[in-house]
Amino acid sequence: MGYASPAACDISLQSPSDNMAADSERTIANLVAMHPLREAPLKSAIDMLHLTPGSRGLDIGCGIGDQTLLLAKATRPDGRATGLDISLPLLDHARRRAGQSASMDRITFAQGDMRALPFAPNTFDWAWSVDCVGYPADDLLPILEGICRIVRPGGVIALLAWTSQQLLPGHAMLEARLNAACSPYAPFLEGQPPRAHFQRALHWFREAGLVNPAFRTVVGQVQGPLRPEMREGMGVLFEMLWADTIGQASDSDIEEYRRLCSPTSPDFIGDVPEFCGFFTYTMFTGKVGAVH
Repeated sequence: MGYASPAACDISLQSPSDNMAADSERTIANLVAMHPLREAPLKSAIDMLHLTPGSRGLDIGCGIGDQTLLLAKATRPDGRATGLDISLPLLDHARRRAGQSASMDRITFAQGDMRALPFAPNTFDWAWSVDCVGYPADDLLPILEGICRIVRPGGVIALLAWTSQQLLPGHAMLEARLNAACSPYAPFLEGQPPRAHFQRALHWFREAGLVNPAFRTVVGQVQGPLRPEMREGMGVLFEMLWADTIGQASDSDIEEYRRLCSPTSPDFIGDVPEFCGFFTYTMFTGKVGAVH
């Protein structure tokens, strides 16, 4: 969920290169903070794939490489995972992160565009992407056809994206209004036909010739009392969900947002002892046919 990160500081007077560096730093910081929240549901999604030990796979849009590490662990003892991202700063961070892992010898990273994958046909046994391919809306067919090219016949393709959340228990209507007025997805969804939205991806899987297309819902749960790293992650998540466009909410909703969603507030909702919330990922899967 790295594309809705809020601005952490005013960078309007900086040079373009400074702007890009600041954006990368914020994205990295957000992804690091979010990992404790995302790790368990992403592990569950990987378990559902039953990846073969020793298999080779591709993580498209790998970011800082956290899910690449999880994929490498899932294919032990001698499986390999390659992380692909277009951002060099994120890849540099991913390499440093992987260098501290026991799986470091089985992980590689490469720079590249998901629309022009820099790999030979049938290079991988599987391919995976989280919050990147098709998220939150896109013309998926040419991208899927490109992924099919580099995955061997019979190999699995899995695309995941964050699709919902209920994170303000006791304030359901406030959360609904914030989602409606301040959604970070709006700029990417407005003007897009319904069939282009990520949750309609099954028809793209069929058009790309993938066999047995299916979907699963993976749930991440958050329950109080929160550990410090989970508390930090929740604060970042609230910012990513609503902060950038909070000015579009009513004055009373803005006040409630600041009271409930700021970790520095004495009323931070994550500090409620009985706090419980959840978020969902949708995972679409299919197998590459014999001819592609």
